[in-house]
Amino acid sequence: MQTSRIFFKFLTCLFGCAIAASAFAAEPRQDLLAAAKQEQAALLTTLEQLCAIETGSRELAGLQKMSELLATRLRALGGEVEILEPAEVYRMDDTPEQLGRTVKAVFRGKGTKKLLLIAHMDTVYPAGMLARQPFGIREDRAYGLGIADDKQGLAVVLHSLAMLKGLGYQGYGQITVLFNADEEISSPGSRALLTRLGAEHDAVMSFEGSGAASDKLSLATAGIAAVSLTVHGRASHAGGAPQFGINALYELSHQILQMRDLSDPAIGLKLNWTMAKAGIVRNMIPPLATAEADVRVLRVADYEAIEQKLRQRIQNRLLSDARVELKFERRRPPLEATAANRAFADHAKQVYKELGLDLRVDAVAEGGGTDAAFAALRTQAPVVERFGLRGAGAHSSDAEYVLISSIVPRLYLAARMIAEFSEGRVPAR
Repeated sequence: MQTSRIFFKFLTCLFGCAIAASAFAAEPRQDLLAAAKQEQAALLTTLEQLCAIETGSRELAGLQKMSELLATRLRALGGEVEILEPAEVYRMDDTPEQLGRTVKAVFRGKGTKKLLLIAHMDTVYPAGMLARQPFGIREDRAYGLGIADDKQGLAVVLHSLAMLKGLGYQGYGQITVLFNADEEISSPGSRALLTRLGAEHDAVMSFEGSGAASDKLSLATAGIAAVSLTVHGRASHAGGAPQFGINALYELSHQILQMRDLSDPAIGLKLNWTMAKAGIVRNMIPPLATAEADVRVLRVADYEAIEQKLRQRIQNRLLSDARVELKFERRRPPLEATAANRAFADHAKQVYKELGLDLRVDAVAEGGGTDAAFAALRTQAPVVERFGLRGAGAHSSDAEYVLISSIVPRLYLAARMIAEFSEGRVPAR
């Protein structure tokens, strides 16, 4: 009898779970799906407009034009819009004197949850490339300058908001949109703002693109740092009086060799010396030598350890009279997988199943960096990357594209996750 009761309870529980699962994943929300389908043509028109403006990170005129266009679009959707000058700039060796402005828009609803949606305006392309890479559609691909990285992200945000506005949806407490103009140069002027806003919101959705090979979201991205090593020696005649010189090239070689073993595969730490330069002319003992290294980390805490090791190593010199200087630039922190962003992404997988589609969730960094990592620095809230369209060819010539067939599913996913999170349906961290 006792066994029968236990078996009955088990069947009841199993049946209840099955009903709950099927109730969630069986059918898509028809109003949102219809709205996503209606937005596809308009989104393609938006992409054509965005790709017609050259917005390299140093092209201030193009970035100004883009910021004004986006501000106008966001105001039309009901946002309280500001165009912000860079206020707190983290200067690196390649940071331009002037930086593009950031567009911020706030949408106020009737709920309590606050979401931050981010994408970037700038591209890697120099002025003049637009003529050789105009917008165009070929079969399932829309091509354009910066279309995958990240003008599609701008468009997906705009049209997700348009869907919600068209349906009269105001279940969120606040949606903040941030479009920055310096992501491709490690966000020197917007990183502080991204970090502050990330800490002020209950969830962050970042709209870098997904891959062309498979639908995915990312929970983790690599942190990127740069190391610059400068050795000061003393010049002398290489043939007539080499003994009076201090060979900066010798010291640089010594330093690189003694710092060649700092990578640690067990924790995903990579340090590789990639560039070096020394000397003025062949018959002079080189008075100056420089080298640069690329650093990748998967954990924010690993920055401190690797910088400390580097500074310890340079104290060991081959030539005691040589002067060695080291500069460590934290270009971008890693985005780390957490229970919070995993729960958010797992819920997105279930939403995607409503469309009969599979969504891959990457919890291991692939090597690239993201602004989502800045947004995650001071918060325990979910921060999830790659809510943009599927595509490929970023940073290439005549090959950057997005898949048109991904527009409807990705619009549905973004709008549905905003609604699901706003209504408290996403599991708490």
